[in-house]
Amino acid sequence: MSETETAQSTATPSQLAVIEMEDVTVGALRDQSTSVVENVHWKVQGGEYWVIGGLQGSGKSDLLMMTGSLMAPIKGRYRFFGEPMPIFEEARLGLRLRLGLVFDNGQLFNHLTVSENIALPLRYHRNLSKAQIEPEVQKILEALDLAEWADSTPGAIGRNWQKRVGLARALAVKPEVLLLDAPLTGLDLRHVTWWLGMLDQLSRGHPLLQDRPLTLILTAADLRPWRGRARQFAVLRNKEFVVLGTWEKVEAANRELVQELLMTQ
Repeated sequence: MSETETAQSTATPSQLAVIEMEDVTVGALRDQSTSVVENVHWKVQGGEYWVIGGLQGSGKSDLLMMTGSLMAPIKGRYRFFGEPMPIFEEARLGLRLRLGLVFDNGQLFNHLTVSENIALPLRYHRNLSKAQIEPEVQKILEALDLAEWADSTPGAIGRNWQKRVGLARALAVKPEVLLLDAPLTGLDLRHVTWWLGMLDQLSRGHPLLQDRPLTLILTAADLRPWRGRARQFAVLRNKEFVVLGTWEKVEAANRELVQELLMTQ
């Protein structure tokens, strides 16, 4: 057994990194032979709250999708709770369900109602009966202020609410780590305020998750809304993944690296 494997086998849950990447190269989701981010060295501990900043086309969505196990890295090692990723095997589905993913556009099924979209992971991954699912879905609908849209289809409710349904569906299986791709993009101010508050609650511990703090990782083109909220920041620029750390480190960073993400002149 190697020294690395020995250290992993003796690590306690509190010491074990939730996410650990070593020399990872990320491919584009649309063309996985094309690298968009290179030499990623990144460690995320349980309960952390990360924002990854980057302009359009910087590869932040591709990095998030790879982190979400939708594709493998081109090179390097990625471990989730100490286990190699990506996870495609049915036998390891339980580990995969510790990770939730919220897409920018919600990725909802338009032929299903809002309630049915939220119920999908409970039906297919938790193997619950309809009688067991209904009260679980109702709790989620009420917690996310979606009850009035329960019987509507996604096309009838607009983008603000569609994105919220995407969050509701991801929370249904009670993940320990939640990835969110550009959660504030395209939202009006009222919904932006709601999202910032809800993510704060999830980070601290929400009743939907038995008050267990959720590890959050999200992408953004504007870092300003996350000041005083997120606790760790990283930036993507020119295929490079730069871990900055706290907001104070963001403000102290090279001006060229962060200027456009702070919308300053």
